[in-house]
Amino acid sequence: MKKSIFGILLLMEGVFLLLTLAVSLFYGEGDWLVFLLTALLCFGVGGICKWRGEASKDNHMSRADSFLVVALSWIVFSAAGMLPYIFIKHLDVASAFFETMSGFTTTGATCMNDIENSTHALLFWRSLTQWMGGLGIVVFSFALIPVYEMKNTTVFSAEVTGVGVSKLTPKIGSTARRLLLIYLLLTLGCQLCYWCGPMDFFDSVCHSMTTIATGGFSTHTQSIGYFHSTYLEYVCPVFMLLSSVNFSLYYYTSIRRPQVLYRNEELHTFLAIVAFMVCFFFLLFYIAPHDAQSMAALPFGVEERIRSAFFHVSTTITSTGFSAEKFDYVAWGAPYWMPTVVIMAIGACAGSTAGGIKIIRILICAKSVFNEFVLQLHPRAVVAVKVSGEVVPNDRVRRALAFIFIYFLMVVVGMVAFTLMGSDADTGLGSSISMLSNVGPATGTTGPASTFAHVPAIGKWMMSFYMLVGRLEIYTVLFLFMPSYWKERK
Repeated sequence: MKKSIFGILLLMEGVFLLLTLAVSLFYGEGDWLVFLLTALLCFGVGGICKWRGEASKDNHMSRADSFLVVALSWIVFSAAGMLPYIFIKHLDVASAFFETMSGFTTTGATCMNDIENSTHALLFWRSLTQWMGGLGIVVFSFALIPVYEMKNTTVFSAEVTGVGVSKLTPKIGSTARRLLLIYLLLTLGCQLCYWCGPMDFFDSVCHSMTTIATGGFSTHTQSIGYFHSTYLEYVCPVFMLLSSVNFSLYYYTSIRRPQVLYRNEELHTFLAIVAFMVCFFFLLFYIAPHDAQSMAALPFGVEERIRSAFFHVSTTITSTGFSAEKFDYVAWGAPYWMPTVVIMAIGACAGSTAGGIKIIRILICAKSVFNEFVLQLHPRAVVAVKVSGEVVPNDRVRRALAFIFIYFLMVVVGMVAFTLMGSDADTGLGSSISMLSNVGPATGTTGPASTFAHVPAIGKWMMSFYMLVGRLEIYTVLFLFMPSYWKERK
C-alpha cells in the first residue's frame, strides 16, 4: 500500500510536469526537453512503485505508517521537482531543493535573484508547485484517484491538519474532491479578478495559484509591486484572507450548513486580529520614530497607509509573503519588524492553506492560561476550555501547549544555528519563524527586499527541513525521530 501511494503521487507529479511542458511548447522555449525527461522519470519510478505496491500482499496502513508516508511524499516530490531548477537555472542541489521545498510547502522563500530572466515554463512550474502544495499533495491524490480511497482517515488526517476529517464525510475521496472543487473555484475567481486588472493572462494564472495557496511566488522580482496597481493591492489581500479560512467551513457552507460560519470562534478571532493589526500598523506609521532613510521607504497619505497596512498584515498573517509598493518592513525601521514577526508566528486558521501556529491553538492556550488563574483563586472550581461553545478535550489542550513549546524551541535552535553561520540575531530569529510559519520573507538580510541565495548550503538544508516541519505542523515529521516510533512499526 505504501509503495502504491508513492507511485500514484509520482505519476500525478508527472502529469503536472507534462502540463508545464505544454506551456514551454506554447511559448516556443527550449526547456521543454527538461520537463519531458523529468516527467518520464516520474512516470518510470512511479509506475514501478505502483506495480510493486499492488503486487505486495501487505495492504495494512497503520497510523504510524501514515506519518512516514506523508513526510516522505513531500521529500520525494521535492527531489523530483528540483530537477528543472538544476538543469534550467543551473542552481546547486541545496538551492534547487530549497526552492522546490519552498514551493511545495507554500513558503515562498527563494534563492533566485533574476526571476524575470526565467522561462515561462519554469515560472509556471514554480507557481504550480505552490498550488499543489496548498491543499496538499496527499489530498490531491485522494481527490483525483478514487480507486485509492481508504476506509480510514490516517493518511488524509496526517496531511490535512485541523480539518476534523472524520466529521466531514464517511469517504475520504469524496471529501477531498469537494475540497479540491472549492480550491479550484477560489483559484478561478482570483485569476479572473487579476486578469481584469493590470495582469496579462499568464501572470494572472501564476499569481492566482500562489495567492490561493498562500505561497507568494511571483513571476517578477518585485512581486505584486511590479504592477504599480492600487487595484491589486486591495484585491490580493482579499483572496489571501479567503484562503486563510478553515476549508471545512467552506465545505459545510457548500452542503447548506452556513450556520457554522456564525458559530466559529476561530474565524471571528482571526478577523478581529487582522482588523486590530491593520489599525495598529496604520497608527504606527504616524507615531513611530523614523529617521531620514526609513521615512523614504514609508507610504504617504492616509489612503496609501491604510492600503499598505492592510496588505502588510494580510500577506504576513496568511503566510503568503507577497510584496507590494512601499512594502519593506525592514526598511520601515525597527518598530515594525517585531510586530511583523509576531503575526508571522500566529498565522491564520487551522485547516487552511496558511501557515503559522494557527488561531485555534492560540485560543486554546490563552483560555487554558486564563483557567489557571481562575483555579489559583478557586482551587475547587471545575473549569473547562471551550471554543465555539464546545468543550475542548484535555488531550487536545495538551497537544496545543506542547505544539507552541516545540515551535518556539525550534525557533531558538534555528536562531542559534544562523548565528553560528555568521548571521545576526535579527536574521536568525526572523528566518526561523518565517520558515516554520511558511511565510517566505523574513528579517535582516533575508527580508522582503532580499533572497536566501547568500545563505550557506547547510543553512538551506536546515531551512528546507524547517519548511517541511512547519507545513506538516511539527508532529508529523518529528514523530519520525522518536525511537519509540520505529519500535512500534516493527
